[in-house]
Amino acid sequence: MADKIKVMIVDDSAVVRQVVAQALASDPGIQVIGAASDPVFALEKMRTMWPDVLIVDIEMPRMDGITFLKKIMAERPTPVVICSSLAEKGAQATFEALSAGAVSIITKPKLGLKSFLEDSSDDIVQAVRSAARANVRVLRPTTINTIVQPKLTADAMLSAGSNLALTRTTDQVIAIGTSTGGTQALEAVLTRLPATSLGIVIVQHMPAVFTAMFAERLHSLCQIEVREAKNGDRVIPGRALIAPGGKHMMLKRSGAQYIVEVADGPVVNRHKPSVDVLFRSVAKFAGANALGIIMTGMGDDGARGLKEMHDAGAKTIAQDEASCVVFGMPMEAIKLGAADFTMSLDLIPAAIVNYSASYNKGGQ
Repeated sequence: MADKIKVMIVDDSAVVRQVVAQALASDPGIQVIGAASDPVFALEKMRTMWPDVLIVDIEMPRMDGITFLKKIMAERPTPVVICSSLAEKGAQATFEALSAGAVSIITKPKLGLKSFLEDSSDDIVQAVRSAARANVRVLRPTTINTIVQPKLTADAMLSAGSNLALTRTTDQVIAIGTSTGGTQALEAVLTRLPATSLGIVIVQHMPAVFTAMFAERLHSLCQIEVREAKNGDRVIPGRALIAPGGKHMMLKRSGAQYIVEVADGPVVNRHKPSVDVLFRSVAKFAGANALGIIMTGMGDDGARGLKEMHDAGAKTIAQDEASCVVFGMPMEAIKLGAADFTMSLDLIPAAIVNYSASYNKGGQ
């Protein structure tokens, strides 16, 4: 049927093709239109019917998955879900594949593959449904999304209310939260900031094996220092701290200075790190001394946290729909009345610079 999500599976393992197809068959809104053992064979099939979503392995004969991804994204951008065992063993290869344009990742084990895929059928379906909603027309290199986790609120990490912020401090904080499409969006923003930019704290939904690598890549491109956050790091001008994958990051105050706490804990809004956890901590400890920005991403993580920042006196921005890969997170924030401004990705770097200038002149 025309309204079904058409999927093609490209994997040299017959077991993977069979089990993934069975998992997707459980959803009446998804139709597997084909499977191929390598990208060359897949391209032949795709000439007659193009899929809405591709599920692709990385290690395959005749053409590797990374080359295939680059070819697809250059010729006819299509949402791609990576299903690979390289996410842990060969993180660089998987990161390159995601950088080539894939929208999410499922890590499959070397052993117990069949049972793992059967147990993960709901995750596979969710990954395909999320990928089908991705706006790949604006998707450029580097996006990572994690598999859906149980949903808790920021209460799991820190309580709301009890504002502990100073009325006004010399140091201010920029807090950014993003998910699907966010790695490309963050690159577009951070590479345009001057070395004197205000200190930045960032949550990008990303698996643990990728955040350090992602930070290093941004650091090589930016005038500001970009690094994966460590517990106790200071938030200072010219530095951006990215929450480590698999850990929550919270802003804390030490005197009039800001530091970050990196801590383990349960997933919040199905993510760890969670944008809501970071934003709540910024509302609590920085209040009106902060600017909050929510950008492209699936779901609603960060929407309530941005509203808490807004209510605490912070200025807040939501990325607009036209420039988002996925408008979910900004849309939910806008619905809550959390955003003072809605703007294109291209305007956000200037907004950050202008916020700093306005604050230093005493404006709010």
